[in-house]
Amino acid sequence: MNDNSPEQYQKIVLSAEQIKKRVQEMARQISQDFKGKSPYVVGVMENGFIFMADLVRELEIPVTCQFVKPEFKDTGSSTAEIFFTPEINVSGQDVLLVEALIQSGLTSDFLMRNLLGRGARSVKLAVLLDKQASRRVPLQPDYFGFLMNESFVVGYGLGTPDLGRNLPYIAARVAGNSGPKQG
Repeated sequence: MNDNSPEQYQKIVLSAEQIKKRVQEMARQISQDFKGKSPYVVGVMENGFIFMADLVRELEIPVTCQFVKPEFKDTGSSTAEIFFTPEINVSGQDVLLVEALIQSGLTSDFLMRNLLGRGARSVKLAVLLDKQASRRVPLQPDYFGFLMNESFVVGYGLGTPDLGRNLPYIAARVAGNSGPKQG
């Protein structure tokens, strides 16, 4: 059995029902906070596609949806450059950046600063899973679903191209897990 086989991820840490309930709660708060506005909702691919789809269906405000995909280019040194595609025009817009998982915070921080640099009026961050223990920059999401400590999870859009993205729940490796904390 290889290290990333589906059999390794049989411990459900968040059920489909838990996720649905929390996404609905987040959507109510976001709808209140953006009342009277029509934000650009920018989803980060690939992990964020299912979370964003469920979240925008629950919002009670009009939105414009777009996806970006971070691309990392190795510079040959200890740092990497982050780009995102496609180019988007958010000048004068309120933006809600949606990610399924935030770990180090480096990509989210870069994307938020980049969106502001493109003239966004405001940028808020919504994440489903927050691995605060892995944070490398002082960044806190404006909206989050659950605090997570598992090293690698699959399901609900998370995983690898060939493992687990289609599961309706979030699962972790059987050994050495601790449960999530709701935000």
